[in-house]
Amino acid sequence: MIERKKQQMTRDKVSRLVNWGHWFAFFNGILAMLIGARYIGSVGYPESVIGWAYLTISTIGHFTFLAFIGYLIFIFPITLLLPYSKILRGFAAFIASLGLYTLLYDTIIYDDYGIHLSPFAFDLAWQDLNALLHSTSYIVTPIVIVLVELTVANFLWKRIDKIQKKQWGNRVVIFVGVCFVSSHLFHIWADATNMTEVTRFDDAYPVSYPATARSFMENHGIDSSMQSVESRSSTSRKLSYPLNPLQCSADSQPNILFITIDSLRADMVDSVTMPYLTQYRNQNQRFSHHFSGGTDFDTSMFTLMYGLQGNYSDRKEFTSTAPILTSELSKQGYQQAFFAPKMSDDIANAAIFKGMQMHTSAGDNGSADADINTINAVNAWQSSQTQPWFALVNLTAPEDYDTPIGFLGVQTIKPHMELKPAQKVLFNQYRQSLNFIDQQLAILLDNVSDDTIVLITGTYGQVFTSNTSDARNDLSPGNVKVPLIIHWPDGHGNKINYRTSHYGIAPTLLSQVLGCTNPSTDYSSGRSLLEPNSETWVYIGDSSRFAIYQKSEITVLDRFGKYRIYDLEYKKRLDKKMSAPELIQVMREGRRLYNQ
Repeated sequence: MIERKKQQMTRDKVSRLVNWGHWFAFFNGILAMLIGARYIGSVGYPESVIGWAYLTISTIGHFTFLAFIGYLIFIFPITLLLPYSKILRGFAAFIASLGLYTLLYDTIIYDDYGIHLSPFAFDLAWQDLNALLHSTSYIVTPIVIVLVELTVANFLWKRIDKIQKKQWGNRVVIFVGVCFVSSHLFHIWADATNMTEVTRFDDAYPVSYPATARSFMENHGIDSSMQSVESRSSTSRKLSYPLNPLQCSADSQPNILFITIDSLRADMVDSVTMPYLTQYRNQNQRFSHHFSGGTDFDTSMFTLMYGLQGNYSDRKEFTSTAPILTSELSKQGYQQAFFAPKMSDDIANAAIFKGMQMHTSAGDNGSADADINTINAVNAWQSSQTQPWFALVNLTAPEDYDTPIGFLGVQTIKPHMELKPAQKVLFNQYRQSLNFIDQQLAILLDNVSDDTIVLITGTYGQVFTSNTSDARNDLSPGNVKVPLIIHWPDGHGNKINYRTSHYGIAPTLLSQVLGCTNPSTDYSSGRSLLEPNSETWVYIGDSSRFAIYQKSEITVLDRFGKYRIYDLEYKKRLDKKMSAPELIQVMREGRRLYNQ
């Protein structure tokens, strides 16, 4: 009988502790919501009732769920093993304080770097601790959190019986459960209809995996195209591009011809393979250490026209935001046109080409024929212009190793690099394609007046593989080092030996041609090509996979924080830790226009 009473008392005590634990977890969920509000400031506040509605139920459901999971993992087992209220309250207050301060630290890292805590992020942030924790509040806050947790733990324990009598528990559970489930159902609908106002919060909260069911919705008759283009590309108030209005006043209006060649390696422009371009290069300003912005057309063209790191290209805001360069050209009365082989409607209608006349060329026998038609179209167009003009010309044959039928090019040679037998075949076929492009450049440039500014560069480089996926993922020097040649009216040939990149082209044209006096940091990640860049690194790639080219090494990272470090030849993997200062600068630059 006595034993039964003891067991009953123990069960009652454990039951009371469990009830207390549930309310303690709920209270910490509320505290987590208050701290989590910092994430919203980093992402940008909603601009519609729908956005606020989703964010409200998502916040309530997510943070109370996290708090309850924390209770189940860390506190509930101790409740069963050591059912002593004083021990449990102290332990729970410590665990809750640790969790909340970890969350607070995560908000700081997310606001500064745009990523959540992980071993990679923690290692990075630890080396930048002084810059992150620049206020004494981060010393006082942990103490305040511990005091609050101890006070609440004791307060709830003393009043747990009264709280239970009011029978609020079931209502709270139902309310939180409805918020949690409805937020995921809400997101399924938003994802299926491409509602950016909702989906842009997907990565805002830590350990957040909102449900998606695009195929389910389509199978039940909901078309993902029903959402308007304007809604899909709604902008966030956090984007500041440019940071300040441009102040521009040009003394003259020279015509500008900008030629980009897909898959043009810097080390393949020589007197045998491309004799015309080699001679043209020697007569004009040439940049011997120039880097592309990416390894595919979309990313590289984005860096050329916007002058921003490739990770900005993934942001929805830029699907409707035209480059400052083309906007200013339009303001100053330039006729603008884009000449390229036929491309998808998504690319042709992209904001990057906003304000340009589109001239696409078809090729019955491949991209080389399309390039011939492109050159003919440019010559016909520019000869008929009566206003200052800007022409962007994209040639693509080298990417496909293509030449016209019956083309007689250059003799095969031994590659100057180590290649496998199959790669040697591609190497020499690539040279044939470059020689063809060289002849087309001669046809084009011989019809351009000497007072026209001409820029010639590679959109990206080339690695000798027929697998396009492998080529895009390759961040070696051969795939990112490209030539850059600029012809200035009345200029002369000179060689620039310092490092430059695609990011500097837009600032150069804006400052040197269009008379813009703003610092390039107002609108670009780059600096003018005519002065050495103070940065010790170059960012190449997008947000999924990118490389940081430094003075003595190359660091390649993916979006999950995994990284490898190579020597400058990309041949030897170095067994060393990543250089945090450069990476911190890179990450801050990639969010700078959202942090003003």
